[in-house]
Amino acid sequence: MKPIAPATIAIAMLLFSGCSASHVINTGGDTTCKDFTTQDEKKQNEEISKMLKDKSGTEPNNLQISATRLSAFTYCLGCRPCKISEAPNG
Repeated sequence: MKPIAPATIAIAMLLFSGCSASHVINTGGDTTCKDFTTQDEKKQNEEISKMLKDKSGTEPNNLQISATRLSAFTYCLGCRPCKISEAPNG
C-alpha cells in the first residue's frame, strides 16, 4: 500500500462520517438551527458565547448566554435552515 492511501482513507472517513462543521469547531452565529438543536447544552452555550463575543468584543456573562440560548433555541424550532444569529435578541 502506498503511503498516501491511508491518508486518503482517513480523509474520506471524515468527510462521510456525518459530522457537520459546527460539531467539530465552534462556528458561533453561523451555526445552523438544525445543528444547534441537536447539540447538548454545553455545546450550545459555547456557540452562543462565541456569537455574543464576536458581536460585542467582550465576554458575555452567564445570564446573557442563557437568555440568548433560550431565544435561539425557540427560534430554531420554527426555522431549521436558519442561523442562530438570526434569532431575535441573538
